[in-house]
Amino acid sequence: MKISLISLLFTCLSCTTTKTALGDAIETADFVLAFGSCNRTDLPNLLWDDILKTKPDVWVWGGDNIYADTDDMQVLSEMYSKQKQVEGYAKLVETIDIIGTWDDHDYGLNDGGVEYMAKDESQQEFLNFMNVSLDSPLRKQEGVYMSKEYVVKDGTIHVIVLDTRYFRTPLTPDTETNMRIKPNDYGVGTVLGEIQWLWLENELSNSEADFNVIVSSIQYLSNEHGFETWGNFPHEVNRLERLIVKSKAKGVIILSGDRHISEFSRTKFKGMNYPLIDFTSSGLTHAYKGFSGEPNPYRVGEVISMESFGVLEFDFSAKKVDFEIIGDNGVVLEKLEQVFE
Repeated sequence: MKISLISLLFTCLSCTTTKTALGDAIETADFVLAFGSCNRTDLPNLLWDDILKTKPDVWVWGGDNIYADTDDMQVLSEMYSKQKQVEGYAKLVETIDIIGTWDDHDYGLNDGGVEYMAKDESQQEFLNFMNVSLDSPLRKQEGVYMSKEYVVKDGTIHVIVLDTRYFRTPLTPDTETNMRIKPNDYGVGTVLGEIQWLWLENELSNSEADFNVIVSSIQYLSNEHGFETWGNFPHEVNRLERLIVKSKAKGVIILSGDRHISEFSRTKFKGMNYPLIDFTSSGLTHAYKGFSGEPNPYRVGEVISMESFGVLEFDFSAKKVDFEIIGDNGVVLEKLEQVFE
């Protein structure tokens, strides 16, 4: 199907949108995924009640689930325990499935990657937080990448959770402009590491799911802002594009966080009959309130620079997903509708 025939609608909704309207829309969805990132334990999270009201089937942590920045595992463990005791989050844990990844601040080192010496110990604390059983293979695996399928009456969602920290090689500081980071030379370094790349290839190539949701803690498409992004490893960006196209996996979507802003990015890969959407949702407790603009050649709509979380509502019969950025009191701040066929 040509791109001109793909139903793609962007609507910026006013603040008169109510929680009731949101609930009515979600009641008709076959499956609801909610996600978010950038959550400080020393700041109030006003969104847990709104997240609960979307009645998600799964909550996905997108990274920076706490802000520890430490190699002291006792400190890390105590911060995770504090988050577990937050009333709204505790209710969510009791109600639905919880999965997700980490990013640098809960990994333990700002902008950290393979060089972080306490990564193995930190991984165990992360898995404790995620209530992963002590006999799970994830306890012996290097990195927190994993996948899970959700089978419902009318279809299947395959969630593929990446680890963009454990294997990620050094970044290149930008000493020539006011940007913090610049892209590595083409072919230099890795985001995922070869073991995880091979695993991801297997996950996508063998997936028969109706939708394949890839969770990346850092943005995949937006690549010109000078912060962390897949774009700092341009050869890895191209490798993922080739893999998605070659795999012929249906309904591939990317979820990302990290940036303290929320936005939709979209592109069209040659060989795919639908656009790829990178939905960034950040942050839960604090946002980039002073945001004044940055380039993103793939952006659809406007940047949301207030506290928010993301929701995906899946409709299997229509092969459609409604993407929503939701703020406090259930206000839908921005919405994107996409048909995948």
